[in-house]
Amino acid sequence: MPKIVDPGSRRTEVAEAVFRVVVTRGLAQASLRNVAAEAGLAIGSVRHYFTGSDEMIEFALEVFIERVSVRVLARVDDVRAASSAEARRAAVEELLAELLPLDDERYTECVVWLAFADAARTSPRLQPLLRKLYDGTRMVIRKVLERSAASGNLTEGLDIEVEVERLGALIDGLLTDGVVQPDRMTPELSRAVLRAHLDSISRSAG
Repeated sequence: MPKIVDPGSRRTEVAEAVFRVVVTRGLAQASLRNVAAEAGLAIGSVRHYFTGSDEMIEFALEVFIERVSVRVLARVDDVRAASSAEARRAAVEELLAELLPLDDERYTECVVWLAFADAARTSPRLQPLLRKLYDGTRMVIRKVLERSAASGNLTEGLDIEVEVERLGALIDGLLTDGVVQPDRMTPELSRAVLRAHLDSISRSAG
């Protein structure tokens, strides 16, 4: 009998190969041919699922967004379940740390994120997906800060909208520096900077 291939699994397998090509050679090299070779597939097999490289890359970005979202939302549940201010503060730090290149998996994701973000600047097809990820990140940050404010854990008088963008910009900067200058912006330093910022807006810091 011919081998039955699950289309969803195969498409995800191709997306994984896109990520590996992006990390090692850059997004510009994520052609159907190169990705097929990386996945160990015939190029005809990849063309069976994607009409071209644009569709393939768009799907890979959708897979990327879903993967990061699932992990971050799991951390949101940890924040909600925290039984004390100290536990909540630690859970918030772990949630935001999911967006930084602190280990091999997250480093790879951050490299992919920067590559997609750069490509989206000139790609109308990718712009809505990058906006979705950007807006989703800001939404999570806003919810975390609003919950902390409601619990009395933030310094009084903070403008939440400004703080959302300030914390988002900090994460964006740490992510970028952690990818392009990993010898300077080490995981330990990234965590220290994030922790110092959270301390600076917490009630205990005032």
